[in-house]
Amino acid sequence: MKKFEEKTLKSETIFEGKIVKLQVDDVRLPNGKTSKRELIKHPGAVAIIPITKDNKIIFVEQYRKPLEKSIIEIPAGKLEPGEDPERTAIRELEEETGYTTSKLTKVASFYTSPGFADELMHIYITSDLEKLEQPPAQDEDEFVELIELSLDEAKRFVEAERIHDAKTNFAVLYLETQELL
Repeated sequence: MKKFEEKTLKSETIFEGKIVKLQVDDVRLPNGKTSKRELIKHPGAVAIIPITKDNKIIFVEQYRKPLEKSIIEIPAGKLEPGEDPERTAIRELEEETGYTTSKLTKVASFYTSPGFADELMHIYITSDLEKLEQPPAQDEDEFVELIELSLDEAKRFVEAERIHDAKTNFAVLYLETQELL
């Protein structure tokens, strides 16, 4: 057994939906005792930092039901089964913004909430945007509004908590530290 490994003794699926699966595992802890773990299984997701020719970042504003409010985020979406993250990034960029790109650069991947979920988020950046003449339709239950902000404006939105999610905060910090804008 690895130093901190928890051995699964039993696993029970409680719920399986369109996006997540909730399971409860009985585990043996490194000290020999047992405990329960509530886990969310997620297919993974991507997010894109789209930069316009005039050095603005394209964000989307959308209502987030778990928060009961709208927030401003970089475009993002979940991976479909077997879909390459880069392909997902382009699909989500097109659906949410009406832009496409032929050049994506991977910035990072990270687990969003490893204490209870296995969602792996892949972040890409592009400054090679092309407006689509016929953008694909958004998901029927998705309502977004595009917002273009300079890096300084985005930082002010972070301070005001209008940008208030981890992936978008990461994107703003990344742009600031890389001095790309």
